[in-house]
Amino acid sequence: MKNKTIRIFSVLLCFCLTMTLFASCKKNGDKGSTATSEESKTEEVKTQEENTKPDVLSEALKDGVLTVGTNAAFPPFEYLGDDGKPDGFDMAYIRLLGEKLGVSVEILDMEFESLCASVGSKIDVAIAGMTVDEERAKTVDFTNSYYLAKQYVLVAKDNDEIKDAASLANKRIGAQLGTTGDFIAEEVPGVEEKQYSTFSLAVEDLKNGNLDAVIVDKNPALVFEEQAPDQIKAISGDDFDFEDEYYAIACPKGDTALVEALNKAMSDVQASGEFDQLVKEYIEK
Repeated sequence: MKNKTIRIFSVLLCFCLTMTLFASCKKNGDKGSTATSEESKTEEVKTQEENTKPDVLSEALKDGVLTVGTNAAFPPFEYLGDDGKPDGFDMAYIRLLGEKLGVSVEILDMEFESLCASVGSKIDVAIAGMTVDEERAKTVDFTNSYYLAKQYVLVAKDNDEIKDAASLANKRIGAQLGTTGDFIAEEVPGVEEKQYSTFSLAVEDLKNGNLDAVIVDKNPALVFEEQAPDQIKAISGDDFDFEDEYYAIACPKGDTALVEALNKAMSDVQASGEFDQLVKEYIEK
């Protein structure tokens, strides 16, 4: 009887120990599953955050300041505001891109012709209604295009002679040095070209009768026409078979990290509708 009792007691004791161990293992197993799940979620969040950052941070962004060069004589894209500082569509746009990149923006007003040569040394980037072309691409890299443009021709209000490409021949034509208008004027047969540091100076010579025409981008042409409607008029580039142009931001040659970062910021601004708001505020009005 005693041995039987001992055997029964042993069996019960083993059963109790087995159940205790099972419960303990299950509890620890649940903790392990929870921890693994939480770790997986954390890793997923980290991965998503890393995907929003450039693989390599450009040297131009490491100091937290993006130094931007422009030529503030090209309304409505860049001009001097009432406070004497550069303003306009491009200025508002680059500041917005700076916010997306988490850096402050410092703007320098420079001669247009010196902008590309200064990128990567005196300035980090240049934005100035600058058209992408093969010659500039030899010294700078461009971001994606942000604006489609075309050249226009400004003439005196009473000038009915200049109306197409052929009629530009043997005329006195003004343009800003280093611009598309300058390049076009150089190719006109028999042209007497005058180059200016700003389009404003060229327009003044046109109004004073010292030029027959000024070749300038569409939006500035319309602004100049609006400022002096009794003296000058703007003629569409379609009448002269001028090709479409694309504005972009000039970056240091080989700085793919900066180009990619700006392209990402530009895409975000476009998708958010902020780009369209800037167009309405600075261009369409």
